[in-house]
Amino acid sequence: MFEKDPREEDRRGISVEGIVREALPYAQYRVEIDGGRQVIAHAPGGPGRNFIRVLIGDRVRLELAPRDLTRGRIVEKL
Repeated sequence: MFEKDPREEDRRGISVEGIVREALPYAQYRVEIDGGRQVIAHAPGGPGRNFIRVLIGDRVRLELAPRDLTRGRIVEKL
């Protein structure tokens, strides 16, 4: 019936887990993922989204941008 758009996976990015290490200005966070790499992540906002309260030391799941693996979005708090 409806086939999945093959480009949709590219838009979503790569899902990884990490630990919040630092709170930055403008609701951004420095998150350490596996292997000691650090990325900048933001919590999703906007109408209809659940508010995710993120604190330093929390374990979170991220979606990394497919074109820039140093940026991501916090999807869920674990």
